[in-house]
Amino acid sequence: MVKMELPFGPVLVTGATGYVAGWVVKLLLDAGVTVHACVRSLANTAKFEHLQKMADQSPGSITFFAADLLKPGSHEEAMRGCRVVMHTASPFILASNITDPQRQVVEPALEGTRDVLETVNRVDSVECVVLTSSMAAVMDTIAGAGTTSTEADWNNSASPDRNAYAYSKVLAEREAWRIADAQQRWKLVVMNPAFVVGAGTAPEQTSATFDQFRAFADGAFSKQLPVMDTGVVDVRDVAEAHMRGAYVSGSGGRYILFGQILSLDEIAKILKEEFGRDDRWKFPPDTPWDPAKDHWLADNNKSIAELGLEYRPVRSAIIETFAQIAAA
Repeated sequence: MVKMELPFGPVLVTGATGYVAGWVVKLLLDAGVTVHACVRSLANTAKFEHLQKMADQSPGSITFFAADLLKPGSHEEAMRGCRVVMHTASPFILASNITDPQRQVVEPALEGTRDVLETVNRVDSVECVVLTSSMAAVMDTIAGAGTTSTEADWNNSASPDRNAYAYSKVLAEREAWRIADAQQRWKLVVMNPAFVVGAGTAPEQTSATFDQFRAFADGAFSKQLPVMDTGVVDVRDVAEAHMRGAYVSGSGGRYILFGQILSLDEIAKILKEEFGRDDRWKFPPDTPWDPAKDHWLADNNKSIAELGLEYRPVRSAIIETFAQIAAA
């Protein structure tokens, strides 16, 4: 059985109001950890009051710090005294909403990661950095896999014009490894989750996950869904992986994270079964699989063997994601 060492000392979480970050903060607080939560503005308390409420109801505590991915050195104050840094901050935007790839996704992801890790090099209390990357950095998630992807693989087909989000994740993660490999004091652990699903901890969610779910029901695919499948993972399992990456001795390297592989049609069918009687939604018709299409294939055994992850079935998380949208 894989065991976690009990956490001690404060933990820095960048982009603390984010989708995955919210659950990471919750698990840390539930474990009694002091969280140093980085947010864009301390004046906009509405953005992080849900995190304060979490802390008020947990054995842990939280302190908020203002920091910006594009403001060099802005994470240093929050990082002082921290043993662990959870670098989750990075923009996740649907391709259809990206008009300036360099400004919207590439610069924040790359420059932000570089600055956070260069700050780690200056703050000698840090022993471990857990970076939130993506399966988009491992494989071409648009074209499908055809062969089974492992942690040794990289997405070499992404570019600013073809999947700018994936391109940003590739650049940011490669930069993280470059900085980590140039020193020996702290270790880097990277999480590469597939399509993350599940309710967010904040009342309003800006993650592209929720935009993708809205597209299932707003008529965007009224004629036919794209014929593709993908790895799907519960956001709570992604947060648990971050915890285990920091606190399981022997953890290291990259970890592919997914619980099941589902086609978009299978996800849509789950939503239609649960919400199809509500005439607000325009769910797409059933879309049969094209036998000529390559399947999404990847190996998640490293996360199970080294981190001890036990993945949840994703059906309930898919339902919870859309329920949060429906209730908004």
